[in-house]
Amino acid sequence: RPPLVLLHGLFGCRGNFNTVANALARRGGGKVRPCGRAGVSRAGGVPGGGDPRPLPVQVLTLDARNHGGSPHSPVMTYEAMSLDVQHLLTRLGISKCILLGHSMGGKTAMALALQRPDLVERLISVDISPVSTAPVSEFSAYISAMKSVKVPAGLSRSVARQLADDQLRPVVQLSQLRQFLLTNLVEVEGHYVWRVNLEAISHHLADIMNFPTFHKPYPGPALFLGGSRSPYISSKDYPEIRRLFPRADVQFIEGAGHIVHQDRFEDFITAVLNFLAPL
Repeated sequence: RPPLVLLHGLFGCRGNFNTVANALARRGGGKVRPCGRAGVSRAGGVPGGGDPRPLPVQVLTLDARNHGGSPHSPVMTYEAMSLDVQHLLTRLGISKCILLGHSMGGKTAMALALQRPDLVERLISVDISPVSTAPVSEFSAYISAMKSVKVPAGLSRSVARQLADDQLRPVVQLSQLRQFLLTNLVEVEGHYVWRVNLEAISHHLADIMNFPTFHKPYPGPALFLGGSRSPYISSKDYPEIRRLFPRADVQFIEGAGHIVHQDRFEDFITAVLNFLAPL
C-alpha cells in the first residue's frame, strides 16, 4: 500500500500524531523509527503482519511550514503547503500516498488531492470541510495573547510554562487549548520563544480559515471524519463536499470534539482502519 501521510492542524506539530502513527504501525506489525530529518518522522509497518486489514507500509508525520521543526516562511497558503508536501513526496520517491489531515492539515490534504489527484490514493479529512471555518477574530485574539507573553530568561521549563499559562488565561480561557498552545513555547539559548511563526500565521489567518476555489473534483475515495460535539463539519457543508469529493463518506464519532483522534482514540483508529480496507 502507499504510505499514509499525517498532517497536523494550526499551532500543532507532527508530534500530535505520534500516538496515531504508533498505533497504526503496531497493528501493521512494524516499528517506529525516526526519518533523521527535521520536520519528518516515519513509522514503518510490515505488510501482512498484525492486523489483517491492509495497512500502509509506512506512516509519515511531518511539520507544516512555520510549525515545529520546519522552516519559517512569510507565505502561509494552502497552495504553498500543498506544494511542500508534493516536494517532500518527490524527495522521498513516493509516487502515490494516502493523505490524512486534521483541521488545517485536512485543508492542506484536500488542496493537494484536488491539485494532484494522481498522487493521492485516498483522502481522510478530520473534522474540517472545504469551506470557510472559524471566525478569524477568535484566532487573532489567541495570536495577540501569545505575542504579549513575557517570560524572563533562565527559568525552568515548568516555571516558564506556568508563567505563560497565567498570561494567556484571560484571553484563552479553555485550559486544554492553553496547554496545546504552550507546546510551542521552547527554550533557545536560555530564552523562551514561540517556535510557530506567529507573524506569518497572523498575516495569512484569513487564508487559513478559508479554502481555495477549485472547479475539478477529486475522483478518489474520501472520508470526512468529524466529532459529534464539533461544529466544523455540518450538514450545510455537504453540497460543497459532494461537489469536490463525489466519492466522499461523512462520518461522526460520538462524543468527540474537534481533536477527534485525542477525544476518542480507539474509535478514530477503527474508522481509519475501516477506510483503509480494499476498494
